[in-house]
Amino acid sequence: MAQGSQKFKAQRPGVSKKQQNKPKGPKKGGRIIAPKKAQVVQQQKLKKGLEVAIRNKIEQEVTQRASSSLHKPLSVVKGPEGKGNPGAARPGTSSK
Repeated sequence: MAQGSQKFKAQRPGVSKKQQNKPKGPKKGGRIIAPKKAQVVQQQKLKKGLEVAIRNKIEQEVTQRASSSLHKPLSVVKGPEGKGNPGAARPGTSSK
């Protein structure tokens, strides 16, 4: 018989440590689900683009009318834009 303690544990063949430490439950992060109808996605994209264009045009007209009616030049201040800005979304409004 060998004297002293064993230097390593015997493992079952075919079982690796990655499989043993695998987290259980749902994975973190968002899921990308492919659209079923590509035509609907294209229509939504077009609609969104038109909405943005109309909103920008209305903004331009309002600022033009406001600047023409004032006796001093109008300066329009725009806030920071971007998806990473947490304060951009106002509570109570939908992003649709």
